[in-house]
Formats: sequence, structure tokens, C-alpha cells
Amino acid sequence: MSPLFRRRKHDAEPDDASPTTEPSSEPTTAGPDDERGPWDVSDVPGLGARLDLGALRVPARPGLELRMEVEKTSRQVVAASLTAAGSSLQVQALAAPRTDGLWEELRTEIAASVTQQGGTADEVEGPFGPELLARLPVRTADGRTGHRPARFIGVDGPRWFLRGVLSGRAAVDPDAATLLEDVFADIVVVRGQEARAPRDVLALRMPGATDAAAPATAGEPPVLPDPLTRGPEITETR
Repeated sequence: MSPLFRRRKHDAEPDDASPTTEPSSEPTTAGPDDERGPWDVSDVPGLGARLDLGALRVPARPGLELRMEVEKTSRQVVAASLTAAGSSLQVQALAAPRTDGLWEELRTEIAASVTQQGGTADEVEGPFGPELLARLPVRTADGRTGHRPARFIGVDGPRWFLRGVLSGRAAVDPDAATLLEDVFADIVVVRGQEARAPRDVLALRMPGATDAAAPATAGEPPVLPDPLTRGPEITETR
């Protein structure tokens, strides 16, 4: 088994513990112990310079475009994509068990899925730990099959898992990936205290909305948006 999420003081709290809700004056680029995120809301309770998307609080940075991914059947907002300078980062949060992470298991499943579709996936070590460097099959304009690179990154947090997919220049150029890696590291996950089955998608909402979308049905596999396609979207430039 791979190492679990970084142990922090809130990991020992009981299930019914309430997260801190008082504002924080901390800058959004640093955590309480100068560790690298992503963060749990108990570590960074203040919104700061972030967009409130429900289960995720995403840094608002100059030049970033935000697009919300909507699942076609349920119309539920299931992921958010951030785009800048020819690269994109798609993020999605899932509920996870208290004692076991999801990323080791999900890496195996993602690699198998990519391979079955005619692509390749290699496990490498990245800035957030083990990740997958994949070549995803795509249909070219002339009808032939090509491949597009993508990096699947993940972090196991306290009872949540955050998955990211980097595509475009960020998938192959470390310098081009720096901005979006920093954004991923500065995301705050708001899991909530309610009981959830592992892999339940944590509900997102459009920027400025007051009510989050309904959570995914307990026990069903997570809706993992296809990074090869663009779904219904809302674009916001910051």
C-alpha cells in the first residue's frame, strides 16, 4: 500500500467534529505548517482569494479561465477546469475512507482504462507523489487516430481525494506546468461532516450560486469527466 495522506492535527478529530469557520488572515499561498497543499478546510478555513465552488475553493489567479463540467444525464456539476497559456487542469473531489486512501487503487483503474482505449499510461514520480503520464487516443481532423498527452495527479486527504488531469503543454513541459501545479496545491477541499460512501463525488456548484448541486448517489462509482471532450460549460475570466 502507498503512504496515506499527510497526517495533520485534524486527522485525530472524531467524525462529528465541526470544522473551524472563523475567517483566516493567512495568505492563500501558504498553509499553517508551510507544507504544500492541497488543503483541508480545517487547515485554511478562510476563503481568501479563492472562488467558492462548493466542495472546492479554487484560487483565482490572473489569466486563468474557469469552466464547470456538467454531467449530461444528471446535470450535476462534477468537475472544474482551469485553463491558462495553452494548458488546462481539470479537478474533481471524491469522498474517501478515514484510514485508507483512494489514489493507489484509482491509478490502477485509470491506467487500465487508458490501455483498453488504445492509449498508454506510465506511473512516474511527480511533485505530488505518484502520478500517471498517459497518451490518450484521440481522433484527428482527417479521421485518423492520434494520441494526446495527459498527466493524472492525485492527493489523498482526510476523508477526501482530489484528482487532477493536466493536459496541453503542462502534460509534457515542466515549466508550463508550474502555474497549474501551484493552483492545484492551493485548492481547499470542503468535504463536510456527513457520512458518505467512498468515491461519492463531492458536490460542486457554479461560481456565485448559493446552493450546491445534489451529491452523487451513495455506492455508485464516481463520474469521472472525460478529459478528451468538452461538456456544457460556463467560462469565467479572472
